[in-house]
Amino acid sequence: MDPNLSRVLWLVKWILAIPHFVVLAFLWVAYVVLWVVALFNILFTGKYPRGIFDFNVGVLRWSWRVGFYCCSVLGSDRYPPFSLKPTDYPATFDVEYPENLSKGLALVKWWLLAIPHYLVVGILHGGVGPRSGGLNSILVIFAAVALLFTGRYPVSIFDLVMGFNRWAFRVTAYASLMRDEYPPFRLSP
Repeated sequence: MDPNLSRVLWLVKWILAIPHFVVLAFLWVAYVVLWVVALFNILFTGKYPRGIFDFNVGVLRWSWRVGFYCCSVLGSDRYPPFSLKPTDYPATFDVEYPENLSKGLALVKWWLLAIPHYLVVGILHGGVGPRSGGLNSILVIFAAVALLFTGRYPVSIFDLVMGFNRWAFRVTAYASLMRDEYPPFRLSP
């Protein structure tokens, strides 16, 4: 979390992030199409195509930075970069490239095996995606109001929403077939 967050900038961050939302809408359409391509490639070869993997991780990375800035955390006043690549932005995201993936797991992990996580993430975020509402949004609103009146973001709320987001992105990476390791049921790293 940035130490000197503005008391009022959070009121307009979502407006400032509209260009990101527009670009991300198109990127997420490409993400889904490429996920299907990756699924079939994994089924036949046991490998996630490296270019598709890097692109999809980049979309998750960009989504995380925008969420960290305006919706999911409000953890920085620095405007997020328009980039799929890693940057020096305070919110980072990366998934290690897997050399081999299970062909059989690719058929069931994204829907059947992930159901328990979908239920938990649905409660935490109000939906399957990392920024859909739910308990996370309520806590971020409390943090924003505290920031407005006290000038401080409560550290305990920050830690909790970071844990919620961490969990959601781990599940997203798993359901996106990027990992075979089942995501842990925990908020910590």
